[in-house]
Amino acid sequence: MAEPNVKFKLFQKAIPTNVITGFLGVGKTTAIQHLLQTKPAGERWAVLINEFGKVGIDSQLLKTDDSTEGEITIREVPGGCMCCAAGLPMKVALNQLIGKAKPDRLLIEPSGLGHPEEVIAVLSGEFYQSIIDLHATLTLVDARHIADAKYREHETFQQQLQIADLIVANKADMYGQIEMDALTAYLNAMHLQELPLQITQYAKINPQWLEPNAKFDQVVWQEQPEVFKFKDETQPIPECGYLSLSQQLSGWYSYGWRFKSTFCFDYQALSIWFKQFKQIRLKAVFRTSEGFVAINQADDNLMIEKLPSQLAESRIEFITDTPLDVQVMENQLLRICGINHVNPS
Repeated sequence: MAEPNVKFKLFQKAIPTNVITGFLGVGKTTAIQHLLQTKPAGERWAVLINEFGKVGIDSQLLKTDDSTEGEITIREVPGGCMCCAAGLPMKVALNQLIGKAKPDRLLIEPSGLGHPEEVIAVLSGEFYQSIIDLHATLTLVDARHIADAKYREHETFQQQLQIADLIVANKADMYGQIEMDALTAYLNAMHLQELPLQITQYAKINPQWLEPNAKFDQVVWQEQPEVFKFKDETQPIPECGYLSLSQQLSGWYSYGWRFKSTFCFDYQALSIWFKQFKQIRLKAVFRTSEGFVAINQADDNLMIEKLPSQLAESRIEFITDTPLDVQVMENQLLRICGINHVNPS
């Protein structure tokens, strides 16, 4: 297949590019948020995010303040893995992002259930050799997951470690030496004991970790990945004021909703409602009776944070390996906001 039709102005040098990968809920988006906060003044950075679900939450969470306006550009590709057999969805999104932002640095966050080998293969391919300067790939891991076969034996989890230039043991405030020893033994069993390993908490990434060159010039995968449909468009919300989007891929399910800004959710009722979804990965941004909030749940740890800016719409997405009753969840959400339907401000 031919490369996407795109023309780049000549760059003085190729763009330093890092892949930030890791399984669901390990803190990739938070890590990128910290890196954006350490961006040298005056530099233009670009972020390409691939989300498993169709709604897309991360770009809302990464919105920056006015002081960096024009210096940070974020592009999101929701709805599965952006690397199909030919890598075309990723190339389209990447070309659009580079053409718009003309960045001094590029950060790429693949889906936690995506195929990181293919991302590396696209970036190191012939088409991007004069455009992309591939630097260290960082793989974030929660050492507690080594005890769970659902993670330990998952092909994508293993692949994320195998393509790493640096492994970052995140959330270290939540575990101790026993979990770290298990992670070390697991890496030894995978013959990855020579990989550098850093320990951190709250996904705080040292910008110096980005600088080493990537170890892979080209990655070749053994099996052709499943081809996912790619649409570079945002589906409009219908007149009813909300839109439901769901899918099933590779044994995982995503369930998401988008609500117009006229919907305001009761904060207390919403907080109580989330308690029934323990052990289910979810992200959300909501307009509530107590202001705009971001909600993030991973491994039974629910975090709710106030957002400094307003939202164009409320969004929520669940990712689980077992099916959920979409209609029941939707009815519950509508009841939570039913008495707080307001006019746009």
